[in-house]
Order: sequence, then structure tokens, then C-alpha cells
Amino acid sequence: MPPTCIVRGLSNGGLRLPEVVTEDVTLYCEVDGEGEPVTVVAHGLTNNCRELAALTPMVPGTKVRFDFRGHGRSSAPQRGYRFEDLAGDLDAVAKAYGATRAVGTSMGAGAIANLVSRDPDRFERIVWLLPAGLDLPFGFKDRFQELAASLDGKTPEEALATIVSDPERVAQYVQTPWKLEIDKVMWEHEHPEGVARAIREVIEDWPVPDRELLRKVTAPTLLICIEGDDIHPAELGRILHDLLPSSELLTFDSEMALFQAIPMLVQRVGEFLLR
Repeated sequence: MPPTCIVRGLSNGGLRLPEVVTEDVTLYCEVDGEGEPVTVVAHGLTNNCRELAALTPMVPGTKVRFDFRGHGRSSAPQRGYRFEDLAGDLDAVAKAYGATRAVGTSMGAGAIANLVSRDPDRFERIVWLLPAGLDLPFGFKDRFQELAASLDGKTPEEALATIVSDPERVAQYVQTPWKLEIDKVMWEHEHPEGVARAIREVIEDWPVPDRELLRKVTAPTLLICIEGDDIHPAELGRILHDLLPSSELLTFDSEMALFQAIPMLVQRVGEFLLR
């Protein structure tokens, strides 16, 4: 059954929210802007479609942000959280809105990689922000298995309280208080058990079966990485830059350097997507 974009009316009479409905999942979407180009925006693991919401209004054209299965306001099937499933979510939203461009962060970048490894000409332009995997097993399984276990049986409110009370995060909040507000937004999930399911399946999978498949992807691709990031290694960006024949690579010395460069990056991404 092909995906169908429908509009759901909230029972409280509020705003009508767009959804994309497929055979096994209902995907919540938010749309910024109008006109061409149309870009689908895919978030990272444990985040939601608000991940880049502060920035997408500044990028030209129509931007469609959506929650992957198990995340945010999307539904949370009992199984089906491998990268091919996530790529199916991405493809369904892109088809529903006619997106010709794709932007993905971390897991979202992996979903794009999975899709274009099987359909190299799927998008006309691609942006990968902090790609996290390629064709090798994930190296931080224990850390994420503990995170998934901490979400089991939690209500949305309990899950958020668990995350923001983690000692490592609390220490970060002392140094960078703004991260607390970001976490409060990123950890808005209607189904915490869905996030746990996604974590458990994603960490046992990898985006593409063979990295050499990406050599067939000729679409201009912008890669953005940070040096010293264990989960999103800059070395992976360099590998992808070598594999993708029409790629550009931007690397930053630290997370802070990337945040300081956001105005430049937004302009650069906007110009890149418009070409």
C-alpha cells in the first residue's frame, strides 16, 4: 500500500496536524516554509522532529520534519526499527511531500544512507550532519542498552525525569545550562517504550550492507562532522567523502566550534540545497 499523507483533526479542536500513514506506522510531521525545493529532515536516535526546528525556518523552500517510528508523536510498533525500516519512514514522508532533498542527523543520516545505497538517485541533494555509522557494528552498545533499560515501563514524564537527572547530564548542565532546555524538548516522546525498542534494534544493525554501494550516489552531498566525537567520528566523514563522488566535507574542532558556526552553516546549507 503506498503511503498516504492525511490530516488529523485534534479532538480538542486545536490545530490540524499532518501525518503520513503506511502499512505499519503513523508518522507525525511538521512543515516549515513553502515552495521549492522541498526537503525532508530526519532526526537522530532518541530525538524528535524538533531537533532542527529552530534552524529550518531559515532555510529556503519547504522543510518537512518528521518523527521516526517510536519517537516523538509517531506511533511505536512492537518491532521494525532496523535501518531499512527507518529508511522506509524517510521515503514515505519524502514521497508524500514530493521532497527532492534530504537532511539527516546521526541516525537520520544512516536512514538516508540505507535508502540511497539501494536507490542511488533517490535525492537530488543530501546533507549529512554528524553521521554515526556505515557498514560495521556499533561500538557503544552497552551504553545504549542501559539507556533503553532506563526507559522501560516509564510514562513520558517519568522518562524525561530519568534522562535529565542522569549524573553525567547534570554535570553538563552546570557547565552548559542551555543543554537542559534542549534535552527537555528533544525528549518529548509519547511512547518511551518505542524509543527503547528503536535503541535496541538500531544498535544491532548498521546503515548499509557494503560501503562500496555509496560510490553510485552521484547527488551532491554535504558532510558535516566534529573532531573528537566518539559516536559521530570525523574519520567517518572522511571515509564518506572518499566514497561519495560529489561530496563536500566540513569538519569542526569541537562541538562548541560547530555551535558558534551555526549562522554560517545555516546559510551554507540553504545555498547548497537551492542549487
